[in-house]
Amino acid sequence: MTLVALPATSEPQDVLSVLDRDGAVILRELAPPSAMNRIIGETAPWFARAPVGQDDFRGYETRRVGALVARAPSAHDLILNPLVLAAAEGILLRHCARIQLTYTQAIRLGPGETPQPLHRDDEVYSLPPPGGVEWALIGMWAVNDFAAANGATLVVPGSHRWPRERVARPKEIGQAIMPKGSLLLHLGSVLHAGGANGTGEDRIGLSVNYALGWLRQTENQILAMPPERARTLPPRLQDLLGYSVHGRILGEVGLEDPRIAVLGQSAESVASYERAAGRSVDRTTLSGYGEATVPENAPSSGPAGPTRFRMDSDVERG
Repeated sequence: MTLVALPATSEPQDVLSVLDRDGAVILRELAPPSAMNRIIGETAPWFARAPVGQDDFRGYETRRVGALVARAPSAHDLILNPLVLAAAEGILLRHCARIQLTYTQAIRLGPGETPQPLHRDDEVYSLPPPGGVEWALIGMWAVNDFAAANGATLVVPGSHRWPRERVARPKEIGQAIMPKGSLLLHLGSVLHAGGANGTGEDRIGLSVNYALGWLRQTENQILAMPPERARTLPPRLQDLLGYSVHGRILGEVGLEDPRIAVLGQSAESVASYERAAGRSVDRTTLSGYGEATVPENAPSSGPAGPTRFRMDSDVERG
């Protein structure tokens, strides 16, 4: 089974058409090799201390590093790639008001690694999505060349339309063979797995996954990138990490939008960002307490500015 590969210059609608039909698509050489080299350098110290897996799913010759927004700054451009975000929004905004970054992981699949069992990434949630709904869009960047010999990701095109109990036959399984800097995109409901590495070199991939904005994130992005560091990030990345409100109130902090309550942004800047994104502005979480109500003894988060939110235990109860 052959996976469709599109050029990096493709239009979002072309990518969405293949995803809707096949559940998976390769975008060839979407990032330059230099970007992948930076990822290798930034993750190397973390891989040096990462343990190998201890089961068939995580592998026995595979090392993983998460929290890449904090640990690998070069991943920011990959996460914010316009074509990838357009594809993620095209799939996920059908069933939510905003998307979020749910999972980041660098994966070094070592020599001698055996094939991973086929699985669906949406199985992390207790219930499968209803028909026609996707919980997540999964991205796997090729940090080095993905080849059949070194364990390129196995994918079962069309399996997003299968009954959950159906088992893939060998002839139905494709492989994401792609050069360095390319990206495999697939739906969370698509069967896939890491392949077997029969070479003497690591196969390195970088997984960047997006999900419906009202689901719990697989990786807790707020803890992975706490406020004092998140303040320095681009607004779009802050939004994807979860420093935002889904709908009217989901994700609020002390009745305020977290960008106001935690990151110290103004209501005007948040409203401007929302309008630019084409979303209506709900004043409920933007009005909050206002700067004039910040107590003089409110805790400071450091040189980046004050954090207005205080836990109930810090305020006088009536």
